[in-house]
Amino acid sequence: MFSKFTSILQHAVEALAPSLPLQEDFVYHWKAITHYYIETSDDKAPVTDTNIPSHLEQMLDILVQEENERESGETGPCMEYLLHHKILETLYTLGKADCPPGMKQQVLAFYTKLLGRIRQPLLPHINVHRPVQKLIRLCGEVLATPTENEEIQFLCIVCAKLKQDPYLVNFFLESKLKAMASKESTNLITEDMLKGQDSLAPDTGQPMQPEETPGTAGAEHMEKEDELPQQADDLSFSLDELNVTSSPESSTVCPNQDYNLVNSLLNLTKSPDGRIAVKACEGLMLLVSLPEPAAAKCLTQSTCLCELLTDRLASLYRALPQSLDPLDIETVEAINWGLDSYSHKEDASAFPGKRALISFLSWFDYCDQLIKEAQKIAAVAMAKAVRERFFVDVMEPQLMQTSEIGILTSTALLHRIVRQVTSDVLLQELVYFVLGEQREPETLPNINRHPLRHRLIEHCDHISDEISIMTLRMFEHLLQKPHEHILYNLVLRNLEERNYTEYKPLCQEDKDVVENGQIAGAIDLEEDPLFTDLSPDSTGAQEWLSVSPPVSPEHPKNDGKTEVHKIVNSFLCLVPDEAKSSYHVEGTGYDTYLRDAHRHFRDYCLICLRWEWPGSPRSLEKCNLEASFFEGHFLKVLFDRMGRILDQPYDVNLQVTSVLSKLSLFPHPHIHEYLLDPYINLASGCRSLFSVIVRVVGDLMVRIQRIPDFTPKLLLVRKRLLGLEPEGPVIDHMTLLEGVIVLEEFCKELAAIAFVKYHASSTP
Repeated sequence: MFSKFTSILQHAVEALAPSLPLQEDFVYHWKAITHYYIETSDDKAPVTDTNIPSHLEQMLDILVQEENERESGETGPCMEYLLHHKILETLYTLGKADCPPGMKQQVLAFYTKLLGRIRQPLLPHINVHRPVQKLIRLCGEVLATPTENEEIQFLCIVCAKLKQDPYLVNFFLESKLKAMASKESTNLITEDMLKGQDSLAPDTGQPMQPEETPGTAGAEHMEKEDELPQQADDLSFSLDELNVTSSPESSTVCPNQDYNLVNSLLNLTKSPDGRIAVKACEGLMLLVSLPEPAAAKCLTQSTCLCELLTDRLASLYRALPQSLDPLDIETVEAINWGLDSYSHKEDASAFPGKRALISFLSWFDYCDQLIKEAQKIAAVAMAKAVRERFFVDVMEPQLMQTSEIGILTSTALLHRIVRQVTSDVLLQELVYFVLGEQREPETLPNINRHPLRHRLIEHCDHISDEISIMTLRMFEHLLQKPHEHILYNLVLRNLEERNYTEYKPLCQEDKDVVENGQIAGAIDLEEDPLFTDLSPDSTGAQEWLSVSPPVSPEHPKNDGKTEVHKIVNSFLCLVPDEAKSSYHVEGTGYDTYLRDAHRHFRDYCLICLRWEWPGSPRSLEKCNLEASFFEGHFLKVLFDRMGRILDQPYDVNLQVTSVLSKLSLFPHPHIHEYLLDPYINLASGCRSLFSVIVRVVGDLMVRIQRIPDFTPKLLLVRKRLLGLEPEGPVIDHMTLLEGVIVLEEFCKELAAIAFVKYHASSTP
């Protein structure tokens, strides 16, 4: 009570006393603080019962006022006094001792306000960055302390200053030998130290240059200060030392450096106070984005940042329930790492495990954003750590298990991660994790070279329809990611040599059109081994096989530019009229697909623009046509699924055709040729998307004859699927009828894609 009365009385005296020059006033307040330690005998009284907070606030106000009264960049006598007499060093010592109790809080607040309110660059001064560095080490030592809020505010203002002038980060990369020595030495507050502030030798202070700028301040003082060159030597790195390779050893600890700013923030990310943890994450986000290679190298090699990211990812993933509804995983609201706040009581759509799922997705989003913002060296190291310590060690065993419930949940989580990732560097590691790094053509014996890729593709044809659909959806979203290796690994590497075609040099006989509308030498579909199950006596099959328009002599097959209307008609005429039902329902014509095809193709072109794909197919003369052709594991499974479209559930068929249509949209000439050109001369034993559909339609023509009232039933099923008819009695052959409808719509979609791609390539 008496101390508070003394404080009020002092403020009244100061208000009535004549104003002193700023420097005298500044020195007065500082001496008042030092005299407290000389005169007081009660070191147990809290600092709030003393005048110290008031004096510190007055000192800060004087420094701000002094700066405002001077030209930009000019240092006033009060600031020179603070630097010359190492006031920050003394305050650090007082804060470390926390004498009187609560002093650490006051010191942290003073440092924070000083760095935040003073515009001129302070950190380049040795008598600023050295005590700042020491104070950083005190932060995050113990969680849930009363000073936690002041600690995070202080660390964040330092991070913000480094973001403004990234070169200054070099002052915070400490030599471990020096750090150990400083910990062993004790800073004692003696009466002589507090009394003799004015008698300190002038050359121990850091001189200020009136016109220094943030970009050059550090360099100028390093030249003019005897102590700084030695420190610069300790912190310097040669260009060779900065070359960080992408080897797994990048996560090993460097024995010569400490990055205490990062270490303190890492400790505070574990705070039970969510606000403190988020602020610590924000500070780390600022630090990883600094462009200094030395800082990036130290960040990944001398701190536990990579371990913290991956260990927390792993623990949050393992905390998820063994079984989660895939729909819940897919539809849970968009996650923002800084807004990980969830109340089970307030959520009307809560489900078991939602809190754990949001926590996992929120932390993954933070890792993704951190890597996205990070300097390249740091980004590569962090992304590799996520791949090795989380994707491979934690997720892969879950994806490779045999339990159907476990497979479904882990695949749904992988699907969500694929959708959510935005960092190019992390995306690459995710792609290599899922698909492997192989780029040579596949062969049937080596399709399991990358076990996870093999298992996931096999899951596209799993006995469980749910697993098949979820895995196909994962691949569908993966194909839409902006990474060239995805499509190349899954499809393109097997089409490079164009050995799916049968090449014959042009001669006069090849230009003659024979009666059945085929070029001489082309493979007759009825003679192809893939079509031996078609009955040659089937009238329907004979009629259907004649609907494809002939190839005109003016457009030989080798130019890759078959007339677009013939291609479009080929797809539109694939399904015979008796198996079509769309013309009975308004708004379901082929033209409805054109707008979507145009929009999607434009989006895909933007994705693929930087991949520098060729504009035309590779010349057959340069291709190795003798090599045996294998469409690759991915297309094999898709074609096999497509071949069973009449016997599969409706939802499976929708997903299979969706993936194939996405593949067809890619603007690569070999993909266009192989998936969208009905007139390609297929090599013996090879199949294309068109030939697979031909085989399906041939089977359909045979089966139609055995189903009474086929067309009315087909129309009723279509209307039910569109919601135009109420559900009624079960219709026989429902799976077949739904398959026919999907097949018809898919052919219209392929025709629209072919039309859009042709006109895009012919438009200058």
